[in-house]
Amino acid sequence: MNINSIRISLVSVLAALVVGALLLQQPATPANAAAESAVSLSPETKHRFASRLASRFMTSYHYRSPELDEAFSQRVFDQYLSALDPNRMYFTASDVEALSEYRDHMADTVRTADLEPAYDIFNRYVERSEERISHALSLLEQDFDFDVDEDYRFDRSEAPWAESDEELDELWRKRVKNDWLRLKLADQDEEEIVETLSERYENLRRRINEFNSEEVFSFFMNAFTRSIEPHSSYMSPRTSENFEISMRLSLEGIGAMLQRETEYTTVVEIVPGGPADLDGRLQPGDRIVGVGQGEDGEITDVVGWRLDDVVDKIRGERDTVVRLEVLPAETGMSGPPDVIRIVRNEVKLEEQAASSEVIELPDGDGTRRIGVIRVPVFYVDFEGRSRNEPNYRSSTRDVRKLINELKQKDVDGLVVDLRGNGGGALIEATTMTGLFIDTGPVVQVRDSRGKLELKSDNEPGMAWEGPLGVLVDRRSASASEIFAAAIQDYGRGVVIGEPTFGKGTVQNLIDLDNMARDEDTKLGQLKLTMAQFYRVVGGSTQNKGVIPDIRLPTPGDPDEYGESALDFAMPWAQIEPADFEPVADLDPLIELARHRHEMRLESDEELVELAEDMAEWEADSERKTISLLESERREEMEEAEERRADRFGAHDGVAMADDAEESDGASQDAAAEGEEDGAEAQDEGEEEEEDEDLYLEETVRILSDLIDLDQERLLAHRQTQ
Repeated sequence: MNINSIRISLVSVLAALVVGALLLQQPATPANAAAESAVSLSPETKHRFASRLASRFMTSYHYRSPELDEAFSQRVFDQYLSALDPNRMYFTASDVEALSEYRDHMADTVRTADLEPAYDIFNRYVERSEERISHALSLLEQDFDFDVDEDYRFDRSEAPWAESDEELDELWRKRVKNDWLRLKLADQDEEEIVETLSERYENLRRRINEFNSEEVFSFFMNAFTRSIEPHSSYMSPRTSENFEISMRLSLEGIGAMLQRETEYTTVVEIVPGGPADLDGRLQPGDRIVGVGQGEDGEITDVVGWRLDDVVDKIRGERDTVVRLEVLPAETGMSGPPDVIRIVRNEVKLEEQAASSEVIELPDGDGTRRIGVIRVPVFYVDFEGRSRNEPNYRSSTRDVRKLINELKQKDVDGLVVDLRGNGGGALIEATTMTGLFIDTGPVVQVRDSRGKLELKSDNEPGMAWEGPLGVLVDRRSASASEIFAAAIQDYGRGVVIGEPTFGKGTVQNLIDLDNMARDEDTKLGQLKLTMAQFYRVVGGSTQNKGVIPDIRLPTPGDPDEYGESALDFAMPWAQIEPADFEPVADLDPLIELARHRHEMRLESDEELVELAEDMAEWEADSERKTISLLESERREEMEEAEERRADRFGAHDGVAMADDAEESDGASQDAAAEGEEDGAEAQDEGEEEEEDEDLYLEETVRILSDLIDLDQERLLAHRQTQ
């Protein structure tokens, strides 16, 4: 494995984000597949061959080579049921018990290619879906009493399976009642509500009946791969084709990564420099409930749709308008929906490039100037670099240029802002670190065979020798974590923000089509985790991420987000430290700066309000139930609107999304060649947004404190001489 050629990102080395389009969190499925109705599906010959290949590669080459034993089989069984019925609204406990005859043998199903159990389980799912959807449609003929004080549990992912059909009937009664109430609160009349919900449930039925054998195999194989660890996956021929199209920049979209959560399509990540990012309103954690075409096209309800079908609705021709009806993450399930208008486009190179600004702070009788460099992704034009072109683009080259420009502006300190940076080119993490250290190792990479490779900065000198801060959040991953960890380990600067994502692994793609018996047989691709990153001090960035020296207020328990929250994530590990020389011990200064920061948290009005907002958001995000009492829901909706109005634009810093699992920081040609280029400064409205970025402002204050404290320390040192 040539580590130099590996591109790393939060999802995978190669699976870079589509240019302005959307990547899927689950295997894509044919939008126009021939419906196979509710007939029983069965595996095809090519699926058996692909299954044997996948088993062989996973057990032989994966960094965490699994034992295909009973315990692993049980894990695959549970993952498969969760993939089919994540909210436990179709299967009963007796269904699960009956299907458990396969529970201890699912690994054998893959190894021996005896795939019938996977299809038997799926066929049972289709039967139960038909029963539930028919029941839901029948409920539309009755009246609902919204003066009854009862709750609907919308998140049943951790609830026990229903004990009977009668219990499922009651769960679906509440689901339909909640769907009805939501539309009623949106001012639809009874006729409109019945029409909307009838169409929604019929669409759900149709989409389930459209699943074909290829898709069932994909669902099952991903239950297998993700039972090993979360970043390995199987890509069906359709998914692989979609991926190749994205490499050729043939698709336009809004620049967002989506995933299916229960019946909702949820935004996981916004691509830096993409249409959604430049618009600024769509945020991670938002639920998309409707999609409309053009300025005034009817918004189609997409609740319950398959993920790839939603994506197909959002994609379209460049420079055309798509309108998204969303439930904002910040107002929760009880808040009012928003309609967001976005013009489809690609992510342009210049809109993902590093950019800079200068923030001024009062400093006694004068002004302290702090430079800020925003790096959305780690990008490099590998093709231009390989041809030795003198002016090829890279994040390191652009950051060096920005540093020189900031020096001309006499900045006193520098902040590198890596918030939302999901990764990029490994070589760029190494060379950019070299701008801030003299020479030395940056990261250690160990492959599945135990071979260790040291990636080092061998270019003497530093582009910036002054005070340095690195701002990170829970979406900072992979290459971002390598850079932040190296700056921290060398004592070269202070890391500020929240614990990073914690993805310290490398994935490679294996094209199974190369092993097909004939050219016409398409088998898909495997994504395998094959290496792991380690800091120069020996600890991995995997699972734990980079813990900031000074934490900024953020919602939720850090352990509930990022890599550590993913099922079967590889654990943190440690190897021998590399041979390196730290620049300084900043711990004493950091402790003093932390104290000043904590004092501001108690006294600064905006930071106090921010902490209160965080507490409210955290309480909302932990809710799994919602009231079906109309008066209570109206009150909650009004409160959510008021709260949102009060804090709109108050902070644009650390993400408040549920999880940045499976996001990426790459785009366009970068996907194929590692080129990740991006934005100059944002356009109109940018200054106002920056003024309201409390996280960046507090980071600048912290760095200013460190400059003050270091001067005080040096002064005290001189006085003792």
